[in-house]
Formats: sequence, C-alpha cells, structure tokens
Amino acid sequence: MKNLFLHLSLTLLFSSVKASDFYSFTVTDKQGRDYPLEQLRGKVSLVVNVASQCGFTDSTYRALTKLHDILSYDGYFTVLAFPCNQFGDQEPDKAADVAEAMSKEYGVEFPILDKINVFGENSSPAFRNLVEQSSVEPEWNFYKYLVSHDGVVLKAWGTRTEMEEIFSEIQEAVDAAKLAAKESGNEPLKKDPYDQKEEKQEL
Repeated sequence: MKNLFLHLSLTLLFSSVKASDFYSFTVTDKQGRDYPLEQLRGKVSLVVNVASQCGFTDSTYRALTKLHDILSYDGYFTVLAFPCNQFGDQEPDKAADVAEAMSKEYGVEFPILDKINVFGENSSPAFRNLVEQSSVEPEWNFYKYLVSHDGVVLKAWGTRTEMEEIFSEIQEAVDAAKLAAKESGNEPLKKDPYDQKEEKQEL
C-alpha cells in the first residue's frame, strides 16, 4: 500500500513538473494538424496572441517580422503566433487565411498556428500554461510571452510594449540558449528553411 501511494505521489509530482513546461504541450497548426511544441525545445520563443483587424496589427506585425529576421537566422529563436478572436472579434478569419494574408502583407515567415481562446473555460491548455507561469493574463491582442529554450516563461509584456523596449531581454535569452547548446555538446539547431540566411544585429 505504501509503495502504491509512493508511486502515485511520484507520478503526480512528475506530471506536475512536466505540465509546467510550455514545450511539453501539443497544439495544432493552421491546417488543424498536431504541432508538438517539443520540436521547439532548445529555441527561445516569443509567443503572441495575434489579430489581423486590430489597431495594433500593422505596427506589431512589422515589429515581429523584423525581430524574427534579426534573431532567427541561426535557429535559436522563433516568434510563435496564435490567432485569437476573443478581443473585439478582430480575428474572424480561419488561421490558414490569416497566415496567407500576413505573409503577403508583411512577409511573415514565423509560424502562425491555429486559432485559440486565450482565456475562459475553453482556453488553450498551452496558452493557459503561459498565463499560469507568468501570472499575466492577456487583456487585449498582442500580449507577448518570452519562453526560454527549456520551456520556462521568462517574462510577459502587454499590447503597447514595443520591441525596442524588450529586444535586449530577448537577445539575452537567445544567447543563453546558444550557451546551453554549446555546453551540452549539441549541434547547432537545424535552421528553419524560412528563416533569414543573413545575420542581422539590431532592430
């Protein structure tokens, strides 16, 4: 009986630890297919709830695209966008249509995943994990969550925070990811075929 209790306790403990890791979740891509976040382990991610008909759409998408171009060239950073229609019904289209439109309009090359809810009873478990780790619940579109290479939320920022204000913190997280990979003896991460090939240094 004691052994059974110990086994159950350890199972719950390790399940809880795993659940605290953002990269342990599986979401769906813009086509509705499974997208295991585990494939991003080793990378830093800036996770954003996006909307294509918001007053912040143009400036934020331009800034996110530039940020991704600067930091993703060697495979240690990505922006991860989740369309959401909960704030002002400003993301009414299907995710695939959103991705196509943003690619044409802004040259977006980072993943735009399936539409989700970011709060409430039907909120995405993965996004809920970001909120639980950071204690920051989105109050509008374009909240930004910085996730480390091992799935831990390092920081969260609101809609109005500009990329120039947070670039140095994101850069530090990317540098830490590179150092961790070097210390573990891992090869550099495989580059996304859509990532920029030329290194860029600043916003």
